[in-house]
Amino acid sequence: MDSFNTALFISSLVLFSTMATKAFSQTQNSPQDFLDAHNNARAQVGVQPLVWDDTVANYALQYANQRRADCNLQHSGGPYGENLAGGSGELSAVDAVGMWVGEKSFYNYDSNSCVGGECLHYTQVVWKDSTRLGCARVQCSSGSIFVICSYDPRGNYIGQRPY
Repeated sequence: MDSFNTALFISSLVLFSTMATKAFSQTQNSPQDFLDAHNNARAQVGVQPLVWDDTVANYALQYANQRRADCNLQHSGGPYGENLAGGSGELSAVDAVGMWVGEKSFYNYDSNSCVGGECLHYTQVVWKDSTRLGCARVQCSSGSIFVICSYDPRGNYIGQRPY
């Protein structure tokens, strides 16, 4: 292959990869995508899977819509456990849950504490007593993405282990 065809081939691969990544991330925002990402993390520590709950999801969506104007990662103070994520570009449901689960490395089970970083998003994801999940993802007026997952019953009680 000459250098022109090689460059054309590489450019085509990059374009295809970019298009495929964008299409893939757009398909990672369904209730099932949120559930799968959570339940994969829960299965790793032997915790029962969450189920999607429309009431909890409606609460999450109402709150996400309230945050559209400013996209601030401010907790709702509502009746559910809650994880928030924000970002630019194509922050998907799977990306957001992945950020929370990524805190696992900071959770020390023996001391039941966060060591060297934040871990409370992770512990909410795997909280054994939470059984129902509802999440929402909205694009804010700034173009940023706001993601909220609500958990019922809530978790992260001081002195209790998540699993």
